[in-house]
Amino acid sequence: MTERTNAADEVSGRSENATRASVSELAGAGTEAKAYFSRELLDWYRANKRVLPWRMNRDPYRIWVSEVMLQQTRVDTVIPYYERFLAKFPTITALAEAPEEEVLKLWEGLGYYSRARNLQAGAREVAERHGGIVPDNKDMVAALRGVGPYTTGAIMSIAFNRPEPAVDGNVMRVLSRYFCLEDDIAKPSTRIGIEKLAASLIPEGAAGDFNQALMELGALVCTPKSPGCLTCPVMAHCEGRAEGKEHVLPIKTKAKPPRPETRLAALIVGTGEHAGQLLVRQRPESGLLARMWELPHVLAEGLAPKKKPARGAKAKADKLAAEMLAIDGSAMADSPIVGKEAQMDALCRQLAAEDRVLIRPVGWWSEAEHVFSHIVWDVQVFKAEFGFVLEEAEAASAASDASDRYKVAEGGEAYASAARETAAGGEAMAEGAGMPANYRWISEADMAELAFPNVFLRILREYWEIAAAR
Repeated sequence: MTERTNAADEVSGRSENATRASVSELAGAGTEAKAYFSRELLDWYRANKRVLPWRMNRDPYRIWVSEVMLQQTRVDTVIPYYERFLAKFPTITALAEAPEEEVLKLWEGLGYYSRARNLQAGAREVAERHGGIVPDNKDMVAALRGVGPYTTGAIMSIAFNRPEPAVDGNVMRVLSRYFCLEDDIAKPSTRIGIEKLAASLIPEGAAGDFNQALMELGALVCTPKSPGCLTCPVMAHCEGRAEGKEHVLPIKTKAKPPRPETRLAALIVGTGEHAGQLLVRQRPESGLLARMWELPHVLAEGLAPKKKPARGAKAKADKLAAEMLAIDGSAMADSPIVGKEAQMDALCRQLAAEDRVLIRPVGWWSEAEHVFSHIVWDVQVFKAEFGFVLEEAEAASAASDASDRYKVAEGGEAYASAARETAAGGEAMAEGAGMPANYRWISEADMAELAFPNVFLRILREYWEIAAAR
């Protein structure tokens, strides 16, 4: 045996002749470790389960809503959203008949808004095909919009006590550690194998409790970074712990990191009849954050900052500095405002070209970050004044010339001079075309009806708080 082989065996913790059963083999085998796991885990759950609102009964609709909300979201965060959602839409029919805007507004802050749209679409399918009652049929449930294998398994097992596995990240982590599975859980073949293994573990007549027990163990004890092995009800037969691999398992290939994007957003403050209001726009009917409201913003190509957005006390200090600059035009050499002229110019030009809306940026206001699964937005926010709306035919050619009329010059004095030039925009405004259909002026009260993504919700709330304090 070579030195290389010995080293590999030492790393894996296995002897030369040792073999480990595959996931598929484990699924088809009856072992004491499997029987022990199922028995002890179920007893532990029934004695220690948390009191959660979706566990009050086995209504499949309520279970469906909870499982969708809990995807990528913590239990403590979900509870108040779940209670408000069920109070507003207590039945599948109520959800199916609701305007999408109301559904998105109640979902506001949970993120992953396609979940809300798919949930409502699925509810409409249940109303149309099944008389508003979730069917006790795996294939029919799996055919609903947005319902994948995990949600299907959760509904069928918890609501109807059918022996169907419900395998999510928590379950794959628990089973990978307990059986010391070293297959990559990012691979579909591994997930399928673990689903078969999970199904073979379900005690007869206890599918709902057992699947919830697996989820509970993964959420509270067998956590990703600091597993609480000493309090684990199935520690005695945990192969991962026995081999010292509880901190290594599960094996998962790292996903491609989300690409960074810098977004230049305009906080357009109204004057005259729109005093005290802000100009916002609605996103397109489909795609990312479809139909949600936001501050007008554009992609900044080649203008990305070299540092991450400030947080905490530093972010608050930057905002205060920005507000002071907006008031008196003073500037500090190390202010975050200095050096933003290129971004302000790009914002003015691109917004005019893309939406026909001409604005006059008067100063940097704040920055924020929003993380999607595939993109990270660094949002640079600039306070701005509304100029006018370009005619559609002249938007592309006129954007450059028009933005020059409102371009902010270099240096701190520019912010003071720009703030004094409000009247110039009024004359041009009278000559402009009508506002784009997806734009509207809003007050703070209007936010109670419109759904905003988290990043713009935070920015707007901070603005209204500052405005109210003046």
